Amino acid sequence: MSPFARPLRPWFLLLLGAALLGGCVGKPRQGLPLGQDSFSRYRAESREWLGVQRQDALQDSDALELNLPSEWRPAMPGRRGILLIHGLGDSPYSFSDIGPALAARGYLVRTVLLPGHGSKPADLMTVEVEDWQQVVAEQTELLKREVDTIYLGGFSTGANLALVRASEDPDVAGLLLFSPAFKSDSGYDWLAPYAAWFKPWLREPEAERRQQTRVRYLNVPTNGFGQFYRSSALARQVLERRPWSKPALLVVAQHDSVLDVAYLRDSFPRFFTHPASRLIWYGDAPAEARQLARSDRLPAQRISQFSHMAVLFSPANPLYGPDGSEKLCENGPAAEDLQRCLAGEPVWYSDWGYREPGKVHARLTFNPYFDWQMKVAGEVLEAAALQSASAEGAQQDEWPN
Repeated sequence: MSPFARPLRPWFLLLLGAALLGGCVGKPRQGLPLGQDSFSRYRAESREWLGVQRQDALQDSDALELNLPSEWRPAMPGRRGILLIHGLGDSPYSFSDIGPALAARGYLVRTVLLPGHGSKPADLMTVEVEDWQQVVAEQTELLKREVDTIYLGGFSTGANLALVRASEDPDVAGLLLFSPAFKSDSGYDWLAPYAAWFKPWLREPEAERRQQTRVRYLNVPTNGFGQFYRSSALARQVLERRPWSKPALLVVAQHDSVLDVAYLRDSFPRFFTHPASRLIWYGDAPAEARQLARSDRLPAQRISQFSHMAVLFSPANPLYGPDGSEKLCENGPAAEDLQRCLAGEPVWYSDWGYREPGKVHARLTFNPYFDWQMKVAGEVLEAAALQSASAEGAQQDEWPN
């Protein structure tokens, strides 16, 4: 789920009565083709689908490539792999820095393109969370063919999908969860699946407001929020049923405007019990057991606070770094600040909606601690590999000679 959802929540109150009284009718299903028997075929069919569906001013060969499922292979062939899953409204480009960093550590890394994404926002109007679960399950199985040890990782909604899949698959050795969307900070998110039947868009598309960038949507149909909610409810059910006992890394920004960060911090010691699991907390709270804190207020870099998406990208990222080509000026309701940002004025960086007198804030889209964060991720994955190897050894010892 993305921060542009924040100003749309009042619609849930208006739709409450209709949502409770209304009935449901069938929706036509369409989307990214599924069921491929290889990653190369999956990538090729995704390219073909995007070429048809992405018919906007941003369509070019580079844009298609940025939105395709990607693969990074380690320099030295290894037997460990990780599948990474993007969030609502995003694309595989979310892992354009994390993927190579993990490959440099010896992992075969792949990403998926969730159905309804990478093309145009309207393509999210008919997808279901089961479509997203299907592609994750299929690509997990395909990756298993090439590695002995497999991990899953995800951002936001993708973290929910990774956790749910891992709970169903004993072969998954560990998790990397970036801004995991187990619970949003809205008390009305449960209405979104119902509201989608009556109001297809919480914010109607407007010609004067851009609806997407080359690599992410800036507006999402109501159904997209509905499927986000379903993924978060599934994730919470998984955790309540059985804590995750293998190593996991959770990365959370204290001032994330999308998530219930208090729930996430309270959930970590309860539900992620392995001694090697870590919570990276970008904020001002002191570090606790198995939690690593770093300040998210860095005036020397004009950073007021970290955002939901900032945890993903290196400062060197060509789109999202401080010198990148894609500045997210859409960062709150202040039209004057938006225009000043678009005009090229110097900006500060924050999460959605943050303001200070005399400062124009764009969305923070990069992580100054990126290299350190990936070092911690590597340590968690190494611990997961050791546990997996120990479990396999114990299992072999149980076989009769």
